[in-house]
Order: sequence, then C-alpha cells, then structure tokens
Amino acid sequence: MLVATWNINGIKARIDALTAWLEARQPDIVCLQEIKSQADSFPRAPIEALGYHVETHGQKGFNGVALLSKEKPSEVICRLPGDENDDHSRFVEGVWQVGARRLRVASLYLPNGNPIGTEKFTYKLAWMERLIAHAQTLLESEDDLILAGDYNVIPDPIDVANPENWLSDALFQPESREAFRRLIHLGFADAVRATTDAAKTYTFWDYQAGAWQKNNGIRIDHVLLSPEAQERFVSAGIDSHVRGWEKPSDHVPVVVELRH
Repeated sequence: MLVATWNINGIKARIDALTAWLEARQPDIVCLQEIKSQADSFPRAPIEALGYHVETHGQKGFNGVALLSKEKPSEVICRLPGDENDDHSRFVEGVWQVGARRLRVASLYLPNGNPIGTEKFTYKLAWMERLIAHAQTLLESEDDLILAGDYNVIPDPIDVANPENWLSDALFQPESREAFRRLIHLGFADAVRATTDAAKTYTFWDYQAGAWQKNNGIRIDHVLLSPEAQERFVSAGIDSHVRGWEKPSDHVPVVVELRH
C-alpha cells in the first residue's frame, strides 16, 4: 500500500493537480497540509469521485490539514495534545485496520517559526516538544505508526542546496534540528533517508529566483516510520516531477510503500 504526504499550498488552487496525481499514483492514504480551507468550503467532490474518503481539520485562509483515504478510518483525532489554547489547525490523525494490524497515520504541519528571536520561533519549538510527547505516547500502543507532513525542518546540510543561505532561518536552527533528531531517536526511521543518502534530494523549491529550474531546493517534508511500520517498509520516493506542472505547489509529494 502507498502512504503519501503533500503540502498542497491551497487546495482550491491545486485541485486539478491533486486529482491528476491521485489518478496517476493511486495512493491508499494521503496526508495534505496547508489546505487553507474550512470543511464547508473544501472541494471534496472531485476527490470523492475518485473513490477517496476525506477528513479535514481546516482553517480559513491558512494552515489546515487533511487525510484522504480509499478506506474510511475507524477513528479520527484532530489537534495535537498539550495546549488547549492552540487554535491552529496543524494536526489530524487517523486509524485504519490493515489485515490483523492497526495503522495510525498523522498529517502534520509544523510551524515555520520565522523570524527567530520572536514568539513564532518559541511556538515552533513548543509545538515540537508536544509532538515528541505525543509520539512517545503513541509508540506505546505498538500500532504501525506514521508521522507524515511538512516539518519545516531541514535535518542536515545535505538536505539543502545552499546551507549558508539558511543559517539565520528557523528551519535550519540548531534547536529545530535537535528537536527533530530527538523525535527520530524515539525509534522512528526517516523513510527517504532509509533508502538514499544522495545529495540534492529535495521536497520544496521556492517560487522565487528560479529555484526549481536551478534545483535550489530543501528537504522539509518527511515521513517517519515507527519500528512496527518499519517492518512493513518497502520503499520511499519523491514525486519531484509534479513541481514542474502548471500552477504547482512549492512542495511535492513524498510517497512510501508498505507491505500489506
């Protein structure tokens, strides 16, 4: 089965690209971020026409996450635990029964955090601490667990075309990267890096300065697999060609294959 993540950067603007990709790729579960849409205005009809169930946790104009799946989840959890005052729509989690095993998949949109030295960076780091705590709790269930989405973290210098240009950016700060490593060290595998250590492996290219044409990218969209999910792991890939489509998102899908 195929599980994918894609920061769509506005579902209404990218609906044609999304449906074309769904038809071609046929993923079983898709995690979307930055849908920038509330539930009542989400364009679900063309997605449902392709046989997908839609779960959204949206916000008007910004943020927002969604789960698309060929089978309806048995359980859906919205919002990351740990802060009742956090009203950003950045997290949705679904549970599916796959054979004799339970598969739990979360779509997450981690805060950008810029500029550093402000409350936005503080919020980013606090959100990461909440994610780590929630992940620890979920691991205790021993479900097949996947945490997928736009982490807004560049893990290592190999994950960015020009590291020197990102030294003052929240995505590449030591604190952000250290928190990401602590999440990984709970027992997760970075699916893409489990299959390749190649440089120039990116998931995002800015709209400015010909970044796509120059392959001036960064890798910030990640799929993390729990030890149980790793037992079913087959392959991972990045559908970078989608960035060259008409009216593209600045992110591209990351796709993981699991054994049933």
